[in-house]
Amino acid sequence: MDNSISKYGAGPSLIGYLYQCRLALLETLRRLKTNPRFMVSIETLDDVVFEEHGAPKDILQVKHKIKRKAHLTNASADLWKTIRIWVDLYQSGVSPPGAIYCMMTTAEAPDRSAAYYLRPIARDVIDAERLLIQTAQQSTDKANKEAYSSFLSMPDDLRHQLLESIFIYDNCPQCDDIDRKLQEELHYACQRSKIELFQNYLEGWWFQRILKSLNANQHLPILCEEVDSHINELREQFKSDALPIYDELKTATVNHELYQNQMFVHQLTLIDVSLNRISYAVNNYYRAFEQRSRWVREDLILLGDIEDYERKLIEEWRVRFDEMREDLGDGAVEKEKVKAARKIYHWVEQSANYPIRQRCQEEFITRGSYHILSDKLDVGWHPEYPDRLKTILRTKEAIK
Repeated sequence: MDNSISKYGAGPSLIGYLYQCRLALLETLRRLKTNPRFMVSIETLDDVVFEEHGAPKDILQVKHKIKRKAHLTNASADLWKTIRIWVDLYQSGVSPPGAIYCMMTTAEAPDRSAAYYLRPIARDVIDAERLLIQTAQQSTDKANKEAYSSFLSMPDDLRHQLLESIFIYDNCPQCDDIDRKLQEELHYACQRSKIELFQNYLEGWWFQRILKSLNANQHLPILCEEVDSHINELREQFKSDALPIYDELKTATVNHELYQNQMFVHQLTLIDVSLNRISYAVNNYYRAFEQRSRWVREDLILLGDIEDYERKLIEEWRVRFDEMREDLGDGAVEKEKVKAARKIYHWVEQSANYPIRQRCQEEFITRGSYHILSDKLDVGWHPEYPDRLKTILRTKEAIK
């Protein structure tokens, strides 16, 4: 099979969008150090917009080139596409006076090019304007024709004002370099050996937050307070008496029908638990199983720690289970057995909350762990669950 990338593939576009989102996070972390009040938006007026007091302050165009050798020449399509967007924003009055327009690109601005003179260093707006006007008047590039026309049609004073507000940041970190830059900004957050994991958990939340913003019926900018608060929350989770939780797992849902042959589902069916509650149980099982597995893979917890935790859960269950069997006695009818078993399961759903570590308080860990134990028949709800499920076990063994 040919594994080469098709020229029609979406790979470069996807890489570019992911880069845009990650660069937005990097810029947010940098601004948090000096600015306590701002908002960031993705895909509104431009790729990334930083707002202050409800108005756009910094408007960013982000350009990622897979190959570093790309150059931002005077006739560069990326440069002129960006200029055209900014001319429209500037003339329409959508962006307020004083707004800054930034182009952040992995490409390089050649010496003495217009982009070179629009950088923060060695800046010369007059030379940049001269070169851009010259290019727009003389270039025969049809792809840039409309951008040239828009730029030249601006009154001289407005065009110069716009260029005074434009800053080109070339040689920005490649997508692969973003990891290092993010970790540099987060060096204070946790132990040095855990910085990469900390970054992964933060980016997981960041992408979820961007999706929420993009899916909203109205614009939902990301508040800097949200980012700051989540970093503080993660910092607490990365302490020795805590464990971090992947944000997407807190609300993850799965199709319960895919789990209908799991033993923990048979245990619930045995005591007539409703389909809705079985669906909740499946979600908790998946969340706990996935989070526990990630902790082990990430060396945040040892298998022995999980075994100790499960022993604690079994001990708490055993006290209640034995008490139930004593109360029922030998003469209980099936209806009484099911009613008593449902009380045990109600305890798991509503009251059982035993942190795997002192500061790891997510309830789905306890609930889902009980379903993991139930799946192994280490715990159960019906007073006769081992005998009742023997037939299912034998059938499963026969299939294997």
